[in-house]
Order: sequence, then C-alpha cells, then structure tokens
Amino acid sequence: MTKSRIRVLVVDDSAVMRAMLTAIINQAPDMEVVGTAPDALVARQKVKDLLPDVLTLDVEMPQMNGLEFLDKVMRLRPMPVIMISSQTAKGSETTLQALELGAVDYIAKPRATLVGLPADYAQEVQDKIRAAFSAHVRVRRDAPARPVASAVTPPPPVVSSNWGDRIVCIGASTGGTEAIKEVLIRLPENMPGVVMVQHMPEMFTASFARRLDSLSRLRVKEAEQGERILPGHAYLAPGHSHLEIRKSGGGYVCELLQTPPINRHRPAVDVLFDSAAAQARGSAVAALLTGMGKDGAQGMLAMRKAGAWTIGQDQESCVVYGMPREAAQIGACCEVTPITQVAERIMAALQGGRRIVAHG
Repeated sequence: MTKSRIRVLVVDDSAVMRAMLTAIINQAPDMEVVGTAPDALVARQKVKDLLPDVLTLDVEMPQMNGLEFLDKVMRLRPMPVIMISSQTAKGSETTLQALELGAVDYIAKPRATLVGLPADYAQEVQDKIRAAFSAHVRVRRDAPARPVASAVTPPPPVVSSNWGDRIVCIGASTGGTEAIKEVLIRLPENMPGVVMVQHMPEMFTASFARRLDSLSRLRVKEAEQGERILPGHAYLAPGHSHLEIRKSGGGYVCELLQTPPINRHRPAVDVLFDSAAAQARGSAVAALLTGMGKDGAQGMLAMRKAGAWTIGQDQESCVVYGMPREAAQIGACCEVTPITQVAERIMAALQGGRRIVAHG
C-alpha cells in the first residue's frame, strides 16, 4: 500500500511566495500542496474543505493578520502550523507571539539574492514540514498573546548562593522557544550562570533574549565575545555564531565562533555542550529540550562522561521528540523529565540532590 503524502495548505498574500513554497513542497516525494490561499478568509474555508495535515501561514496578511487567524485555528481546529516570517525585528517579535499561541515552528522568508534561493532553503522547508506533521500540537483555548509574568509558579528555594564554578547549559530547537521559557521562569535569580543555544536566525535571537528577559527573574541577554558569565544571568547564543564557554579565573567567559555549522546548525548545541564537558566537567548541569534532529546528543554524552548531571525532556511534553530522544537512546541522559520539572531538577542537581531521580 502506498504511504499517503503530507497534505499542506499554503497561506500567503504574496503570489511569488505561494508559488515558491508550492514548488519546494511538491518536489518532495512525501508531501504535496493541496491548496493555496492569499488571505485568512479564503484559508478558513480551505481548511474546512481540504482538511490539510500542515498549514504554512504568513505572519502579515490583509483583512486578518496571521496571529488572529492562528488563534482561531488553534481554538477551533488545532493543527500543525508553520509561520512564514520576514527577517525583521517586527517579524521576529510577531513570530515569537505565534509560537506562544501554538504554532509549531517558523520559516524565515528568504532574503533576495542575485543567485536565487540559498541552496539549503528547500531542504529546511521540507524538514520543518515533516517535523510539524509528527509534532505534538499544544491546544490553546484561552492563550494570551503574551504570558503574564505574575502568574508564574514561584521558584524552588535556593540553598546556597556560593556556587563556585557551577554552570547550567541548555539546548533546544523546534518548540524550544516555549520550552526554554518554561524552564527560565521557574528558576530563581540567585543561581549560577546559564548558557543557552536555540536554533534560530540572528534577528530572532535578539528578540527572543529580550522576551525572556522580560519574563524571567534572571537577566537574559545575547552572549557577547569574551564577556564573563555571571550568577543570576542567562546568555543566549546569537544566531550568527557558535557559543562555547572557557574557564577564566574562578568562573567562565563566553567565546563566539563563526566556524562552519555543526549538524547543519550555527549555533549548534553540540559545540556548547562539548566545551562544557572540557571546561566545566562535573561542575556543569545540562538540559536538552524539544527539537528535531540529533544536535546536542553527542555533546551531552560527553558532558555525562565528564561528570556533569544531564537532563532530557520527556516525549510527552516535547513538541518534537528528536534531540532528547537521540540523547536518551545513546545513554547521554542521567534522567528524563517533563518540561515543567526541568527547572526543579536543575536546582536539585546544583544543590547536591541530583541522585534523587524524578520519573514522569
């Protein structure tokens, strides 16, 4: 019996973008465009008539913008949605709101070049549609466009503020913007420095860092070359560079590298985790969160072998159970836990109670 193809509805007010996405999607043997729509009103009817498996949705459209339409879709017929976002500050802010509303992922609109599309753009589109098709879609019936910081669960009590050379490393990809937020809002301000890699372009990491900073008790910023990693601070790898840590005195500093992509990513989680294994060894705690692919798994294994405590997000709470699954399969995880318990487990590990493993 022939395996059915992934049915995609493309919604974009640009005829050029609709044609380009249709061509890219129809090139893949396991997916097909079953319809296109220039605006949300046409799209609403086509969702009902065509019952697509995956929806690609332009952020900025006439009559009803992408956020309003996404909110209606996630309330009335939850399905995997990939946002098509412009690579601008406004576009990235709106895309982050869309991910909060339940969109699985986003694809940045390609920048116009004299030689056409980047060589790997079509592959990225196809990979993200496959991941979205198998994603765990979060149902948001009353989701606000912006979370309320005052509603955050209080953080666990802090036993010690003298952390020495302790450090926390976090890696994520698809679904990671919400997962990282879930971890950071539960961490206390008086804790060791946190270093993070989330797969996203440069403009998006700047917006994401600002958003996390507004919600978290920690001071969150993009990492800068050579800056010292301070307690109570979290540093996000910028979208243009790998992030490593280097020991300096009694603590660590950030090192940014524009070396080639690893696992097709720059920044790559493996680069951060490998540096933590070498520089921090048993003083580090790592968490690998939702994402497609395998980035971070080998680095986490190196960290565990070096004596670090390593935590993988569980399948049920992942949007895409790829990176944490790969880590668990190769024995890189000391424990596997739901996203709502990752912060608690990080603090337990830092405070010496890391051998008490929570199963969930």
